[in-house]
Amino acid sequence: MNLSCVIVDDEPLAREILAGFITPLPWVTLAGTFGNAFEALSFLNTHPVDALFLDIEMPEISGLALLRSLPQPPITVFTTAFRDYAFEGFELGVIDFLLKPIAQQRFNHALEKIADFLSLQKKEAGVERSQEHGESIFVKSGVEKIKLQLTDILFIQGLKDYAIIHSTAGKTVVKGSVKSMQELFPGPAFIRVHKSFIVAKSRIQRIARNRILMGEHAIPIGRVYRDELAKQIPGFS
Repeated sequence: MNLSCVIVDDEPLAREILAGFITPLPWVTLAGTFGNAFEALSFLNTHPVDALFLDIEMPEISGLALLRSLPQPPITVFTTAFRDYAFEGFELGVIDFLLKPIAQQRFNHALEKIADFLSLQKKEAGVERSQEHGESIFVKSGVEKIKLQLTDILFIQGLKDYAIIHSTAGKTVVKGSVKSMQELFPGPAFIRVHKSFIVAKSRIQRIARNRILMGEHAIPIGRVYRDELAKQIPGFS
């Protein structure tokens, strides 16, 4: 895979650091770096890329406003010094959120998430419930159908017009909204905790600062879903 990307950040040093992370990687092409949203918007409207590494707090036009103005935004990763923007990011369908100062290992992990998503997306996967008492689903990946036990599923993340099913067997990208996924993964085993996330209740082990922690994953809890989560999860408030 050859991944094309751009960096948008008003801090020259931040742009230089991220560009330095990308340069040694033969499978990633840095199509441009921009110090403000105006220049980035002009470029992206005529030069489609796979990924966008986007700062949030910039003069005149913020990263949030830039992302909202793009009719078909690339897969986006927020790069910011402000943790509080994570919720807005997931609302806008970003795939990852990098908190400054950004370590190269963490940046490379974000690149891998983007590459995985784009690769799985090309397989035209679909999903259907099996007839085994609702205990499993079949995921279509290319010409194959893969059986997933519902008890193996960790959570589902909505991203644009797709959903990423995270299970103990790995990740699968399927066409469909979070709302449609909620019909396939209903209660009481699953609960929607955010506009973009559905989690398996049995997999919830830690909740901290409005986030559900599952290994390396930090899943945000949306305000409108807090009350229902509090009813179903003992001790959560």
